[in-house]
Amino acid sequence: MKNRKIHNCLDGCSVESTLQLISGKWKCVLLYHLIFEGSYRYSELQRFVPGITKRMLSLQLKDLEADKLIQRTVIQEKPIAVSYSVTEYGRTLAPVIESMYHWGNSFNKQHSEIH
Repeated sequence: MKNRKIHNCLDGCSVESTLQLISGKWKCVLLYHLIFEGSYRYSELQRFVPGITKRMLSLQLKDLEADKLIQRTVIQEKPIAVSYSVTEYGRTLAPVIESMYHWGNSFNKQHSEIH
């Protein structure tokens, strides 16, 4: 796991601890697909997030792997492929990611009716 600050103070610091792991423009989207849909290869993940560059996808996946939220598996075939899946530890974020999904759906519905 990367060196992360342990927030041990007033209420709200736990939110900071969580954000250390899942903040970043694409991490929650990647976690959503891996938690609720299963394992994916690098190229498949890139299709789910069309706005992400290859470099940014690689960095986000490396961060998630370093924090033990996902695991990387090399598939021995020609050409060699890489698959990503959520770890058991990463799966504990399912309620958080699911809540974000539902909140975002509600937000999108409310605001699409305004415009």
